[in-house]
Amino acid sequence: MSEETPQTEYAAVEAASGAARQAALKPGEPASADPVLNWDIGTAYDFFLSLHVLHRPEDFGLRASWAAGVRSRLSPAERKTLVAADRLVHVPLCWIYSLPDPKDAETALWVLRQLPAAERLPAMAFCGGVSQEYRDLLEGVAERGEWDEGVLEGLRQLYRDMGKDAPRQKELAENLDAWANAAEFGESYLSALQTYYNAFYAEEQRRIVQAVQTGLKRARELAERLPLPELIEELSHGIHLEKYLDKPEIIFVPSFWVSPLIYFSAVSADALLIVFGARPDDVSVVPGEQVPDSILLGLKALSDPTRLRILRYLTHDNLSPADLARRLRLRAPTVTHHLRALRLAGLVNMTVVTKQETNYTARLESIDELCERITSFLASGEEG
Repeated sequence: MSEETPQTEYAAVEAASGAARQAALKPGEPASADPVLNWDIGTAYDFFLSLHVLHRPEDFGLRASWAAGVRSRLSPAERKTLVAADRLVHVPLCWIYSLPDPKDAETALWVLRQLPAAERLPAMAFCGGVSQEYRDLLEGVAERGEWDEGVLEGLRQLYRDMGKDAPRQKELAENLDAWANAAEFGESYLSALQTYYNAFYAEEQRRIVQAVQTGLKRARELAERLPLPELIEELSHGIHLEKYLDKPEIIFVPSFWVSPLIYFSAVSADALLIVFGARPDDVSVVPGEQVPDSILLGLKALSDPTRLRILRYLTHDNLSPADLARRLRLRAPTVTHHLRALRLAGLVNMTVVTKQETNYTARLESIDELCERITSFLASGEEG
């Protein structure tokens, strides 16, 4: 697994009260065999996650034309700022988790307004498991107000050290420019977020809040009867995590926009936050869309002959992308593309062993569920 920012990782790849958080382990308390499970909720998570999805619609099976239409409600300068922010802070899960209740978009914007403009980027970028070397380098750029080629190469090397692909040189330079002008970027970022909220998310927040609340309730009920690995598998539509579950505390957060994927990020040395998809199977991320995403993504995945061959292999064996590439005689990136389509449709189980090692099996029960959803949709009558 990989991601563009060093502090967040995701698998293809979010209401606890204050009392619930106080139930977490105290500093220095020894870890037990089973992590403490806690819960969080807030539409601020989807505020930032929706922006990430809108900038990468193809990664989430979303129509690019619709996503472009939403982005067009912002000015070119605001769109450019939000693209840069997606690289600089990605989805600032740790920072969102630190917000006061009710953790909605209005709260996030209010907290940002209270911060001096120059402190907004560091507050969001340095929360979580970011390395000290990464922090020192970028704080130095912000303090000096400039950078040089040596700094750029140093940043690229930090990505290599973490086993991540660095952004292109132009994007690295734009990132460093933002840090060299942190106050200016902080003002532009807050302004762009406010425009996005006014132009789209205020109405979207009202639409999704019930689904997010229902998703949290369902997850807590599942946690009462399922062991942690099975709970994650159920909430993530097929993810098996063999790593990352060694934290004393796991925090689950429901999200409308990331279904069926999960995101996870360390929010402290002792706590892992897992954002899981909570969008109902009969609902689309596009407001007013009559055909549910789960049906469209499922049919798209099954309509490709290569993906059908992959499913046939995965029905009989537990295989890595490299294994499949050899059997299919295809390039690894091509196989990864097909696996992502199957993952978005919930048709494969994905076992994350390490950042570099991921194995897949077919999720045959999901094909039966897809057929049932298609039959139910066709029997539902006329639209509207």
